[in-house]
Amino acid sequence: MEATPAGTRFRLLTYNIRAMRDSRPALYRVIGDCRPDVVCLQEAPRLLFWCLRRRALRRATGLVSAVDRRSCGLAVLVRPGITVLDTRHTLLSPRRGLHRRAVSAALLDIGGRRVAVASTHLDLEESARAAHAREALEHLRRFAGDAPRVLAGDVNGTPGGRTWRILTADLCDAGAAAPAGEGATFTSRRPRRRIDAVFTGPGLAVLGSGVPVEDLTRADVHAASDHRPVIADLTLGPRRAP
Repeated sequence: MEATPAGTRFRLLTYNIRAMRDSRPALYRVIGDCRPDVVCLQEAPRLLFWCLRRRALRRATGLVSAVDRRSCGLAVLVRPGITVLDTRHTLLSPRRGLHRRAVSAALLDIGGRRVAVASTHLDLEESARAAHAREALEHLRRFAGDAPRVLAGDVNGTPGGRTWRILTADLCDAGAAAPAGEGATFTSRRPRRRIDAVFTGPGLAVLGSGVPVEDLTRADVHAASDHRPVIADLTLGPRRAP
């Protein structure tokens, strides 16, 4: 997090961590090497005793909880010093025979500016994925009010697809606006598809977004999860004079 004349720069990480079923030391190193200020997680551990894994992750990375609900495996974590102003965890409409989906959102004060950050994990089934994308956008819009918005997560679809078009009709695909590092996020061992991403609304400038391969150890990325992490370096505009 860095204050500049142009505004406050911060780094957001989105990462599907596969319930921390892989190498936890590697996962801690990957998150640490990404140097995030805000982290959006998908597939965080949901089982009762697995929540100890969430606590271990926070302790190992120095992050603190903004939203950390077991339901649907989502979490938003922040660096100490970032103020959490409000939170919301919203279940999306159920679909028979499919996993329940949700959106977890936090209203943050970063360098004196408010920003609403949300994590979501959309469905493998296309019609549910598209419907939930619309719901997630609407929930985030209402929660954010006039604050800039960020929606990050595992889309389970690729650029140009129906769900991606729904998301980018309302928000900016940070990875397309300012590509940095590599694009493909799945699988971590043979990355061929970009299904994890960060989407930003007005009031945020994208400095760069992608998989920060130069900052990471390949063996750790392979061992930590079946997804690769995605970062977005963002700038919130300067505070307005009273």
